[in-house]
Amino acid sequence: MLMMNRPTPGPRCVAAALCAVLGLALLPAAHAKLPAPTPEAKAKADEAKAKTAWSDKVAAFQLCKSMDRVAARYAQEAKAAGKETKPSIATPACTDPGPYQVAATAATPPLEAAGAHSPAKTATTPPSGKATSAEQTGTPKK
Repeated sequence: MLMMNRPTPGPRCVAAALCAVLGLALLPAAHAKLPAPTPEAKAKADEAKAKTAWSDKVAAFQLCKSMDRVAARYAQEAKAAGKETKPSIATPACTDPGPYQVAATAATPPLEAAGAHSPAKTATTPPSGKATSAEQTGTPKK
């Protein structure tokens, strides 16, 4: 027997189905590739990466120094209180990264230095001659 009294889908169900279909249709657009960065943007990103690495080294140096101060103060206070302490474990010395220095990058020469805008060489022969293009390039004539 056929279901005659079957309920029709409500507006919420239709809206949810429509959203799901649109979401699936737009999914490939979300995976589009970005264009390659320009040389200036790449240099700026490299500079930011170098500065971040330097600041990480500075933070590690500051942490090392503060741990040394805390260990020394603990040993001093324990000694003053008459507590027995174990000898400290030998650790590598804290290394100061020094001031930040801009990394020397291999700069690409400007177009003028690359010869892109160099003047044409002085002609020694007339621009036209009796030889055909095939004879000049050394390819056989068809």
